[in-house]
Amino acid sequence: MQSGASCLSMVVDVVMAEGRIEGSGGFEAFVVDAEPRLRRAFTLLRGIDAGRDATAEALAWAWEHWDFVQEMTNPVGYLYRVGSSRTRRRRAGLAAVEPTEAHRFEPGLVPALERLSEKQRTAVVLVHGCGWTHQEVADAMGIRRPTVGTHVSRAMDHLRRELGVDSGEPGGGTDG
Repeated sequence: MQSGASCLSMVVDVVMAEGRIEGSGGFEAFVVDAEPRLRRAFTLLRGIDAGRDATAEALAWAWEHWDFVQEMTNPVGYLYRVGSSRTRRRRAGLAAVEPTEAHRFEPGLVPALERLSEKQRTAVVLVHGCGWTHQEVADAMGIRRPTVGTHVSRAMDHLRRELGVDSGEPGGGTDG
């Protein structure tokens, strides 16, 4: 297996080489939309290198199975599962993200996220960190949409308690 960085660059090179892909049926446009969403989700949950690997694996699989992928209602969610399963053995834990000046966050957030269950952490990061809908997260995690709401609600309650934050909203203020 190639490294994620070289695999991703190969996929991007192939996809972005205008006019060289015959019969790709919109794969280039799909990658332009899907790659940043997948990379952000994987990077937030796994770190830069592991996130790049998972994104590359997912997009390489999508290219190989493009006829199948283009028929899906939520291909990004499905590819999240592909990238997750193909890189599971290399999972190291929650990424130690160094915030940039524009993205400062509570220093206790990463340790608090690490204390969540993997499902709660994944759900809350995809919903609140990546802006995915509950249905997209449900598809990505292979669970029902109401279960995503439960994971997010419990995770947010836990994070608020750990960080000493009062939401000021009845019921925790999660969307459905």
